Amino acid sequence: MEAVVDPQVRAYVYSLISALGGTGADEDGHYVLGDDALACLKDLKRWLKLYDEKLNRLDVARCLAEGNLVNGDLLEILAIWSGESMENRMKMKIALACLELLVPLTWPIEKNDLQMTINHHRHTPYLQVAQLSYKRGILTHSTSKILQTIVRIGLPSIAQSMSERTNRDEGIIKLVLYFLRNVAMIATPRNLPVDGDETEVSRSATINTFHDQNILHLLLTISSTMGEDFNTQDVVVLDVLFHLLKGIDVEKLFMDEKQLGVKHTNELQGLLTKELSFKREYARNAPTRHNRFGSMIWIKRDEDRVSTVSGQDILLNEARSLAKLDNKKWNKPRGRAGKTEELSLNGFDMPTPLTSSANKHLRAFVEDFLDSAFNPLFDHIRKAIEREADRVLDIHPRQFFYLVSWFLEAERMRRKVKIPSRGSRNVAGGEGDGFALIAGVLTQETFIVLTRFLRESFDMKQWQDLNAGMRCFTQILLTVQQMAESPLEDDQEIAENIQNRLFYEETTHDLIILILRNYNDQGFGYLDACTELVHVHLRMLERYSKQNADMQVRSRKRMRRKRKATKEGTSQGEAGDGDGDGESDSEDMAAAHRTSTERKFDFKRFAARFLSQSCTNTFIKFASFYQDLNAEQLKRAHRFFYRVAFKMEMSVMLFRVDIIALFVKMIKGPGGLDKSNPTWKEWDELVRQLIRKLVKKMEKRPELAVEMLFSKLNATAHFLEYGYTKQTASTVARAPAELEVKPGMGKDEQIGVAVAVLLGEDKNDAVGWVKGVLISAVDERQSWEAGAAAQAAGQETPESGPESAKMATPSCPSISVKPDNEERRIAMAKDSKLHLLMTLVGFQRLGDEGDVGATWIIPSPVSAAELRQCLDFIKKFENDPLVFDDDKVAADFIRRKQAPKARHSTFGDEDDDDADFLENDEEEFLFPAGGPTNRKSDAIKELKAKRQRRQRSEGSEDDESPDEAELQARREKRRKANLERLRAIKSDLYVHDSDDASDEEKDRMFFDQEAELRREHGKRVLEAMQLGAEGNKGPHDAPKGKKRKSTAGRSSTSTTNNAPLSSNNNNNSAKRRKSTGKPHRPSPLDHATASSSSSSSSFDDRDPGPDELHQDTPLSSSPHVAQLSLSSKLPDPPPAPADVAMQDDDEEDEEDEEDVPAIAAAARRRPRVGGFVVDSDSE
Repeated sequence: MEAVVDPQVRAYVYSLISALGGTGADEDGHYVLGDDALACLKDLKRWLKLYDEKLNRLDVARCLAEGNLVNGDLLEILAIWSGESMENRMKMKIALACLELLVPLTWPIEKNDLQMTINHHRHTPYLQVAQLSYKRGILTHSTSKILQTIVRIGLPSIAQSMSERTNRDEGIIKLVLYFLRNVAMIATPRNLPVDGDETEVSRSATINTFHDQNILHLLLTISSTMGEDFNTQDVVVLDVLFHLLKGIDVEKLFMDEKQLGVKHTNELQGLLTKELSFKREYARNAPTRHNRFGSMIWIKRDEDRVSTVSGQDILLNEARSLAKLDNKKWNKPRGRAGKTEELSLNGFDMPTPLTSSANKHLRAFVEDFLDSAFNPLFDHIRKAIEREADRVLDIHPRQFFYLVSWFLEAERMRRKVKIPSRGSRNVAGGEGDGFALIAGVLTQETFIVLTRFLRESFDMKQWQDLNAGMRCFTQILLTVQQMAESPLEDDQEIAENIQNRLFYEETTHDLIILILRNYNDQGFGYLDACTELVHVHLRMLERYSKQNADMQVRSRKRMRRKRKATKEGTSQGEAGDGDGDGESDSEDMAAAHRTSTERKFDFKRFAARFLSQSCTNTFIKFASFYQDLNAEQLKRAHRFFYRVAFKMEMSVMLFRVDIIALFVKMIKGPGGLDKSNPTWKEWDELVRQLIRKLVKKMEKRPELAVEMLFSKLNATAHFLEYGYTKQTASTVARAPAELEVKPGMGKDEQIGVAVAVLLGEDKNDAVGWVKGVLISAVDERQSWEAGAAAQAAGQETPESGPESAKMATPSCPSISVKPDNEERRIAMAKDSKLHLLMTLVGFQRLGDEGDVGATWIIPSPVSAAELRQCLDFIKKFENDPLVFDDDKVAADFIRRKQAPKARHSTFGDEDDDDADFLENDEEEFLFPAGGPTNRKSDAIKELKAKRQRRQRSEGSEDDESPDEAELQARREKRRKANLERLRAIKSDLYVHDSDDASDEEKDRMFFDQEAELRREHGKRVLEAMQLGAEGNKGPHDAPKGKKRKSTAGRSSTSTTNNAPLSSNNNNNSAKRRKSTGKPHRPSPLDHATASSSSSSSSFDDRDPGPDELHQDTPLSSSPHVAQLSLSSKLPDPPPAPADVAMQDDDEEDEEDEEDVPAIAAAARRRPRVGGFVVDSDSE
């Protein structure tokens, strides 16, 4: 058989224990130290450190436990000292050496399955039982107070100020506190036999001993001076308090003996009632002496499947057989090893009863702690957790938040107990003092740490940590609610401020919903904390949102978009050489970020998120423990189901077979709620109303009978509840805003600005992609141009010339711009800065402006030389970016492109009057005075530009919009200014300087131009008359398909008698074609007035296209009028002498035009008769 411990190790350890000392008959049974007791203690310490700790074994600890070192030697050495003997330096060293051995021997064994070895599995059960015997000897020593002696060892170090303490003094204080922690932490091991009375090592015995030996006073002293006299001992004190207080019912703690007796009597009565109900249920189907034999039956199910069930109770009825079949567990998985370990060492869900004496002592300690030590200790520990100090372990945040929740609940219970015994004045004063005593954990810093702890615990699936965090959050909410109900206005104002902070972050609301949805057998304690948090949070949030109609929350979705903007502001600040401008930009961006992410809170919308099936399943799981729940817990589940079924009107979520069966069982049995339960009537009413709604709903929607077998999606539940599918607004992705470079830069500088913006956002790959596209496009366009040049050279002949060969060469095709990956495709659709660079280098987007997935091309007119030039600009500014003055960056030189405004504003627009004024005055004043000129007047453009600038300036100041009276005054002022300016322009035609009248050179040039105009006009009149003569042949001589075209051509001859009129009409038609954005095709009117007779005859011979037929029809003419010939409207053309007379008349008309310069403006108002323009002179 293999030895448990190495014999040599056992021999060495036993020899050291024997040499340490012992009892003898000559000393009357007192313990006597050996000659080398101090050396033996140091050797035993080395064995523990160098053998067990270094080799990760427990052999030495096992030998010391078997040799009874603690109870037989160490405790006896500490017991023989009196108060005066502590002054002996040698004995002080021996006592300290004993303490250095007691701490590792009583240290709890915490190892998980991955760390456990065969040696650990062999020694751990024995050492756990041995540690229990150590604790019994320490607490119940017959001759001395061991704990008090241990404290006296550390008193010299504790008495010194923190600045005067050495590392040795700090180590001694830690040894004392760790020993107290170990004593409080040792508990009765589960599933192990224990010798002796368990009450001697219970929590009550520990609390009583701590009180008798002044250990509680030591903890109060250290906690109240934390941060002043003590610094690194905070987490050790936290450990001691956690293992003293975990699992203790706070409500019972603050009851007096009478109330506690009534509470225990009620609990006993409830247990007896439950036992009677169990016996009653058992008696109905109890076995008799005639059914002691076993039995097994088989049940035939659908599809000829067979199931077997054993036991004679299944023979009673079919329902019991099926119920036993449902309760049978098939392939039940084993529980994870380590859960028991977790619950036994650091768990806090197991309730711990206390004796009356322990309850009294602990209550006094808790009240003193709340009055003097709560704020200093927990504020100091919170700061250590924030900065992640080395002494803070993974277990300490859990202990911190659990103790915060425990003490907050204790403060609430203390106030409830004190309120009935006080008058109104004393109550108010006590409330003010009480809330100030716990204000250390009601700060914004604590809320931030708590929220981060909840999120990290949920993400890492640390369920016990999350359990502690949820308890803390719940107690903070309940404490704030109690503050809001205080009669003091200061407390109410503080509670309002705290609620605003707690409910401001939408991420906190989302986290609570996620916790409720993701419950999956984490234990009853976790389930209880989860449901309580949801219940309290929903109730308080509903009340607060009703009191504050304009409640704002910070939304998470908008935060993502603004986070990118913050990064841009930071990068721009870094580009400014670290000056203060960059910091101010980032601060402004952060301020805009905070403003833009706020939105109004809608409680109904938030509560609707709890209507999912997973949230309902969590509360159904909680309600399934109805026999173990108290009245408060049953009320919690009842309120949630009532909210789902009746407040939110989504009772369909509860229409599932297992849910209805659970509700019926709770009310009707077997094993239902006791009718004496305070919540039984409420549950009975809820179930009756729910069944009634179920019956009505099934009559209305028969398909619900099938849906009751399954869990329901939100869309399915909405359809079953309301009879129609829930309508959701579909969001279409919008195209990014079009950007442009501010005016005043050349094309090369504009490209440099776009490149600098992309490089500033770390989008080097986008710039490289544009370069690659340009390189390939240059090669392709150069090859095409070379081929086109060769083709043109081959087609050139002496007769045709180079121009005809160039016209015969087809234009080069467009080049499609394609992304190289998925990221680039998204950037081409959504990146406005990339759009700016692509537009500047000649790329063109096809499709509508709002089309996100539009195609990009390089159009045909862009030559290879232009593409090469853009490529060179990108390479230049990529290597040598632009540098701007005044610490500006490239992003300061781009802006959003203004959308073009329509000429005619909509009805009700404030600029209608201005638009009407300009349009009405254009006809009278804005036509170029003095006849046609070489340069078109810019008056209209200047007025429109000024109006657009005014509109932009007014649109940017939405907060200070002028009233109607001020707008009317502005309109009148602008109208008068324009009239004065136009009158000045018109008067300049008639008022001249005397020197201008004697300018012979100007007169000669004027008469030469007029002579040329008369010659051209005569030619056009002759050509028109020839066309009219050809038209007199009749419509039967022309082809049928050309009747419409020739008619339009002849109609133009009647308008050629006045040259300014023709020019004006042509200009107006050109303007209309330009405004439509369609390519211009020559109309018959243009040919009749601008081409020769040969070109006009060739025009009549070609077939018109559909677009031309559509464009050539006059605006006011009908199809019937357009088909009429000119001969039916006008007499036959006169002979040749009449042509000369007509030419003379034209000359006279032109002379009249010289005297009346504004005659062209009047030509706009000539009437149209039968689709033709009729001149007033011809009438």
